[in-house]
Amino acid sequence: MMSAQSQPEQSPGNIHQLQDTMMNVVYNVCTIVTIPVEMALRPQYGSRYFSPISMFFTAVMMMVLPLFLAMAEGFSHMLPFARFQGTPGMFGIGALARLYFLGSFVHGLRIWRRMLRMELEENSVYEGPALPIFRIIPGSFWMVRIVYEPVFVFALALVLTNFFILQSSAAHYLMLAAVLLAMKNYVAWYKTWEFLRNMMDLRFAGPRIAKLVDNRATEDDLAPIHLASFPKNLPDEVRQAAASHLARVFGGAEAPAPPPKPETASEKVNP
Repeated sequence: MMSAQSQPEQSPGNIHQLQDTMMNVVYNVCTIVTIPVEMALRPQYGSRYFSPISMFFTAVMMMVLPLFLAMAEGFSHMLPFARFQGTPGMFGIGALARLYFLGSFVHGLRIWRRMLRMELEENSVYEGPALPIFRIIPGSFWMVRIVYEPVFVFALALVLTNFFILQSSAAHYLMLAAVLLAMKNYVAWYKTWEFLRNMMDLRFAGPRIAKLVDNRATEDDLAPIHLASFPKNLPDEVRQAAASHLARVFGGAEAPAPPPKPETASEKVNP
């Protein structure tokens, strides 16, 4: 059994790294589900907006999902005294899967052309402009991505289902994709906001750390950045070392390696 002193403490850097990892997981999972919808909403997306790994898992999903739902529907008909009848419609999840693979082929030719002629696009990771219908609606870029486009997809699924155009399987997929599309775009917005917020926090904490080094910081100065003042009789070299460590913690950078000590002729001969 490990003692309390020998147990490793979880630093703030590890917590932030775990948060970034989980946000990347959420973003990539949402991307796998929403790629077919985004291909229709953003037909001019860049050549690197969708990674090959995400495209692979989306293709697998669109092949397995119709088979799974067909098997589930067939199994439901075998249950005695139970009848599960979905909403009738002209197009189901199988039709959406075929439409996705057809769109992937068309977009694949466009992306391949951009990959061979890289001067055709300025930003390969840009999701592309919105559809013309969203340009006439007032709102910022992220408002369109997080609110307008998911609401449009969700409402479209409801309307087409009520007009018996989409079957329940296809409608449920579009509704799920709409929710995950909003979550994906929120994660993308949050990561951008977090980067800018960190820059402002560093600017805010810099003068307070300088006061801490000079031993002029008060408790009110250090409270917003969760620090305590140094003891009054602390040696200057210890205070400088602690301030350097705090600067690296707030800056998120590793400590620079000390320059190598030049060797003398005797050290080279007799190491």
